[in-house]
Amino acid sequence: MEGHRARLGHGIHLGLGEARMTGDRSQARDAIHAGDNGIARAFDLLAADHPDAAARVKSAFGAFPSGVAALCAVVDGVKVGMVASSFSVGVSFDPPMVMFSVQDSSTTWPVLKQAERIGISILGSAHDAACYQLSSRKGDRFAGLDVQELDSGAIFVHDAAVWLECVIRSEIPAGDHHVVVLEVTSLRVAEGQEPLVYHGTRFRQLRAVS
Repeated sequence: MEGHRARLGHGIHLGLGEARMTGDRSQARDAIHAGDNGIARAFDLLAADHPDAAARVKSAFGAFPSGVAALCAVVDGVKVGMVASSFSVGVSFDPPMVMFSVQDSSTTWPVLKQAERIGISILGSAHDAACYQLSSRKGDRFAGLDVQELDSGAIFVHDAAVWLECVIRSEIPAGDHHVVVLEVTSLRVAEGQEPLVYHGTRFRQLRAVS
């Protein structure tokens, strides 16, 4: 996915005790190695020269579950779309703002961001195939998909959990990504429609905890 997640999980420093409070890295390392081995391995990944750092960081970020958003619009008469699992709401409530991160290497985003309005569909639990299609590097990403196009050019996927019509407000460089902040100009929530969940490199469905 061009807009894959770039989030850090919580709890990586749990159990450091007083060593954490002193800020002494060597004491912290000793303390954590004396505890849980899983936490110790996670802490070791902070070393920039770790041979498997890149792959393990991606794996760690993938342990954070998220929804999946399809960003689609018409640009110069052509439908353009991409998928982001890094999407986040609640950046601001007044005005309502959302955000996502996109890789600098994306070839879709430079085209999509030219749209007057972008339609963001929070994909539903049955949209796993649609998600793969909209993130495919080959073929027509919209072939056979049930979508709705607004006069503004925003495109939405039918049966999505939420529709958000947005305009771009800012782009901020962040490592090998850009963080994009968008303002919501209109929205629709589909009652009873469960969202698709992305976790551990797999699509999943929500299950209520009794």
